[in-house]
Amino acid sequence: MSLRTETAPVRTTAASTAPPTGGLPAGGAARRRHGRFVPYVFIGPAALLFLGFSLIPIVTAIVLSFQDSSTSLGDGTWVGAKNFVDMGSDPLIGTALRNTLVFTLGTVPTSMAIGLALAVALNRPLPGRSVFRALFFVPMVAAGVVVGVIMSWIFNGDYGVVNNLLEALGLGRVPWLTAPGWAMATLVIVVVWTRIGFCMVIYLGALQSVPAELKEAAAIDGASRWARFRTITWPLLRPTTSILLILNVVFSLQAFDVIYVMTGGGPGFSTTVLIQYVFRSAFIDARMGYAAALGLVLVAILLVFTLLRQRANKKAEESI
Repeated sequence: MSLRTETAPVRTTAASTAPPTGGLPAGGAARRRHGRFVPYVFIGPAALLFLGFSLIPIVTAIVLSFQDSSTSLGDGTWVGAKNFVDMGSDPLIGTALRNTLVFTLGTVPTSMAIGLALAVALNRPLPGRSVFRALFFVPMVAAGVVVGVIMSWIFNGDYGVVNNLLEALGLGRVPWLTAPGWAMATLVIVVVWTRIGFCMVIYLGALQSVPAELKEAAAIDGASRWARFRTITWPLLRPTTSILLILNVVFSLQAFDVIYVMTGGGPGFSTTVLIQYVFRSAFIDARMGYAAALGLVLVAILLVFTLLRQRANKKAEESI
């Protein structure tokens, strides 16, 4: 008697012979391709804004600086580097650069020093310090045109509050906005008043990140308050100071609204800074190509200062 074993035939289907798909479910490859475009959907609006309001105007200004044009609509004639050559014989360029330097040196160190002093004072547990912080920061959020109008009333030579106060104290009137020297000093005072709140807030954030253990250990060792600030606090504030310096220089080089409202660049050209001269060349003298060249010079000054400051910071960090 023989036993017969029968085996069922093995059926091969297309599914069993299909190559492996790497573990992706059905439609996984399509979803992966779709996911590649998701970041561009979020980046798109910001990229369009940058393209429309930054990149295109920059390229247009560069092209316009090589043209002799009275408008920015592209109807000028190509003159090459003539606009840049004409700057060498323009007497107002030296005046604008000198006023810009005086204005920057008057506003940047003063606002940073006062802001640091206020930050140190308001970093202590004082009654009502939140109110004082808000009061010092309010001028920073006010519109420059509004500040300029109000300060023009306050420093008016005839009916201004400041001159009335000086007369009440038995002192003479001061031509705040009508004398060349006093006009620049008045602008520096106003800009410093609007900017110390910003410096104070930035320094407050940096002061609150200083480890309290270091200051406590120095106090136990007998170090005075000034010694603790000089040897512990100030070195830790150097990165913040560097950033504030760059920002304040940029703010001063771009200061336009307060100067335009209060003095208009006068009396004469005593308060005409470089950006004010760019505006005058473009919209008063109708020299749009020359104004674009002046704007590029201003951008070059900002870039050179930023690069020099970054190099100085790098050397300072390497020496520590």
